[in-house]
Amino acid sequence: MNKSTYPQRSAADLGRNSSQLQSTAKRSRKQKSKAESSGGRMLAVLGLFTIESPEWTVEEAAEGLGASVSTTYRYFRALTKVGLLSPVSRAGGYMLGPAIIELDRQIQMCDPMLRAARGVMADLIGYAPDEAIILLCRLFHDRVICVHQVFGRGPHEPVSYERGRPMPLFRGATSKIILANLPPHTLKVLFSKRAHEIAAAGLGDNWEAFKRTLAALRRDGVCITKGEIDAGRVGIAAPIFGQERAILGSLTFVLPVAQADETRIARLVSLTVAGAREIEQAMIAATTQQRPDTSTLRRTKIAA
Repeated sequence: MNKSTYPQRSAADLGRNSSQLQSTAKRSRKQKSKAESSGGRMLAVLGLFTIESPEWTVEEAAEGLGASVSTTYRYFRALTKVGLLSPVSRAGGYMLGPAIIELDRQIQMCDPMLRAARGVMADLIGYAPDEAIILLCRLFHDRVICVHQVFGRGPHEPVSYERGRPMPLFRGATSKIILANLPPHTLKVLFSKRAHEIAAAGLGDNWEAFKRTLAALRRDGVCITKGEIDAGRVGIAAPIFGQERAILGSLTFVLPVAQADETRIARLVSLTVAGAREIEQAMIAATTQQRPDTSTLRRTKIAA
């Protein structure tokens, strides 16, 4: 076929087409950014609901979000449609909806770390004083949240690490052993933003001191604290790792100070570390269909 058969495009045509493509790409980026921003603001609605402020109207939420009432109403309507919010009063109040309960049940049934830990924790509590509690906690943004508890026969005083309650990252054995195993760049960002809190928690007045404190915790493989969260309580925590040694959470014995003599602490340290390793093995086994290696924990129990 002769080349002249094809339509010839001038440089001006090419320039116009290029400009159109750039304009289309720019609109696409703006639309994507707008959608992401809108989605983020919609999720921010859920963050308004707390134990202190469990009920919100659309107007109150709009003020809290810094958004228009009409936009906020669209968010509420969408979240209500999927059950994440529920209307609770004629005055226009909303609370968190039943879909969250459904999601919690799914977590309880399907979360790999929780499934792996339940049996280990139920077994370990028999080696501790009756007043002891075992906690399974995981990292939650820049906080730590309890996902499961096992209680000895009791009696028990209330503990601050209630299931579902976010706790500070810089206090208590449960949190500190997780903090110590965060990636270096994450620790650097945390220190740059929250140096005052870190210093107040006794973790270091400067970056080098902070690094040294956490390095010592990593070497020990366990953290022991007394009275940092609840007065009169001792916490003994070991880290739980996922794939490629990424920190997932921690396993913690909590017991009264009066029952935490050196001999008992040493025994519970061994059990806590062995229990954390067994949880890791169980998670690996669940993904590879292999039988978990429980020999370490079994030997530790015999020694205890």
